[in-house]
Amino acid sequence: MNEEKRTLSIKTYYGSLANMKKKYDRYARKDGLQATDKKTYEAWKKEARQTLSLLLGLDKMDKVPLNPIVEETVTLDNGIIREKIRIQTEEDVWMPIYILIPQGETKEKRKVFLAPPGHQGGGKYSIAGCDDIPAIADAIKRFNYDYGMQLAKMGYVAVCPDCRGFGERRDEYAQKDDEESFLRSSCYNLSHMAEAIGETVVGMCTWDLMRLLDYVETRTEWDTEHIACLGFSGGGMQTLYVSALDDRIKAVCISGYFYGFKDSLLILNNNCNCNYVPHLWEHFDMGDIGALIAPRPVMIQSCKEDHLNGPRGLENVYEQMDILKAAYRVYDAENRIVHDIEEGGHKWHGDHVEEVFQTFFEQIENEE
Repeated sequence: MNEEKRTLSIKTYYGSLANMKKKYDRYARKDGLQATDKKTYEAWKKEARQTLSLLLGLDKMDKVPLNPIVEETVTLDNGIIREKIRIQTEEDVWMPIYILIPQGETKEKRKVFLAPPGHQGGGKYSIAGCDDIPAIADAIKRFNYDYGMQLAKMGYVAVCPDCRGFGERRDEYAQKDDEESFLRSSCYNLSHMAEAIGETVVGMCTWDLMRLLDYVETRTEWDTEHIACLGFSGGGMQTLYVSALDDRIKAVCISGYFYGFKDSLLILNNNCNCNYVPHLWEHFDMGDIGALIAPRPVMIQSCKEDHLNGPRGLENVYEQMDILKAAYRVYDAENRIVHDIEEGGHKWHGDHVEEVFQTFFEQIENEE
């Protein structure tokens, strides 16, 4: 017997997207990049950083002592030492971190990368290469997600944190041990807690990475004058924002997260809550936020078939790259931008990273 039909087949829907696209065109990017010369760029940068900090809710963050706690130190089969530490980033807020430390003699102190995680990888576990966990092994295979371990194998110290809502920092509704809960984040719950009080998920993540920079600076056995940041997908989002707002990051790699807001976050409006900041689009597009990184070396990695580029594909990326390049042009520093375009869909590609960052660090040191 056929089941009784319990719904209607609606032939015509009356959604809001068409209206919202027109409003975006009408109201968006009123504080976009101003960069006719160094003077106008620097004035714009100062004001834009203040605006962005307020939009993210950084003015509401509680600065407390870091209170670092070393929870574990193990030597992995590949000889890399993995420390697990925990630092306090706000009152009652703790950030667990894996730090991957290569061994062997070096002529200089080892350079350090922050390596924040993206979605669907269990936070720090994928980034730090914990492939002894079957679900993490699958995530690493899917996204080439162990970029922290890849950096450590290149000889860099890789600092792989759990950002808010990920891994050991999942909020109450997501604190379960099934595979889906373990791999996913609680950004949805965080945004509901944060936005009504004037904070944002990406603001929390940005603040925590700034506090992580404070911690890294205490590790005097490393080169803390040339800290880099590399992230893919949601990790690319965090890399973009913290690098835009904190000059202690000297070299940057943003993978799978550089495209226009209208195509990729308005039209593709089913993305994670952490992408959305109240009133942000009225002021800036993503290229404007990237422009705050100038003139520090930056690598943007895009994949040709990445669905997050939006319906116009790479054209949506190129428009934001043009904004980024305009900021670097005032410093005659377009050679400090690398746009790495890869085949395929949403995935991290590490083939060129070592070569690119060797060049970046040489550029930085030659100016000192």
